Amino acid sequence: MADRDTERYDISIVGTLRTGTGKREVTIVDLSEQGCRIFDRMGYLSHNMAVTLKIGPVGPIEATVRWQDQPYAGIRFDRPLYPAVLDHIRAHFDLRHLGKGHIDGKPDE
Repeated sequence: MADRDTERYDISIVGTLRTGTGKREVTIVDLSEQGCRIFDRMGYLSHNMAVTLKIGPVGPIEATVRWQDQPYAGIRFDRPLYPAVLDHIRAHFDLRHLGKGHIDGKPDE
């Protein structure tokens, strides 16, 4: 993902990566409108491989592998995410924020 002209966000979201040989769970560790970096402990992805990715329940998103440095890989989306979709993903599916919400809108006491 050499063209880093959009803001990147450090996140932790479980996703599903589908290749021509099957699908597996991965962790999305940073995200932008243009693509993401995934932690993929199970397999090897080759440069320019076509994949689809679900980020939490969002997707499938058609994408291309841009680089691999196991266990990480850079994925570029074929079409950028809409800013509202990116904001929704960040607000609702980042595992690091689970359990930090407020019940009935009350702040922590």
